[in-house]
Amino acid sequence: MTNRILLVLLSLSLLLGATSLFAGSKPPKKVVTIVNAKGANTGTATIKENKEGGVIIHLVVSGLTPGEHALHFHQTPTCTAPDFKSAGGHFNPTSMHHGLKNPAGPHAGDMPNITVAADGTADVKVKDERVTLQPGKPNSLFANGGTALMIHAKADDMLNDPAGNAGDRVACGVIVP
Repeated sequence: MTNRILLVLLSLSLLLGATSLFAGSKPPKKVVTIVNAKGANTGTATIKENKEGGVIIHLVVSGLTPGEHALHFHQTPTCTAPDFKSAGGHFNPTSMHHGLKNPAGPHAGDMPNITVAADGTADVKVKDERVTLQPGKPNSLFANGGTALMIHAKADDMLNDPAGNAGDRVACGVIVP
């Protein structure tokens, strides 16, 4: 009888330990520094794995032109100022067409536009359901060494390939493991 009680207690202890381990785990997150065309720090993006899938980006930036701006993930983890062309095209591991409104799209890196206030700041949260922070997946923001988060000068029209007529690249952040 004593051995049975010990076995039950040990089993319960292991079960409770495993449950608390999983219950206390936090989704992965990555904090990215955003720089402007002069290479100066202009804010941060905190990217968190979303429990329902995809990621949520909490973007806090300043020094931008007021109005709507496109926000995209780009395929290469470099942000060489002033034009940020080093970041390559949009992150598009599934070879889709550009645009959230495009019936043949969107790219994994396509996201809703953000609005910058009259004082040049933005504090916004944006969701991208087509990417992950989980390493080893083709749609991981860490795939092929990483990606970049890009803010463009104009709003994305959400339709035209390859970049939605979003204009120049004005701010960029490197996302690496």
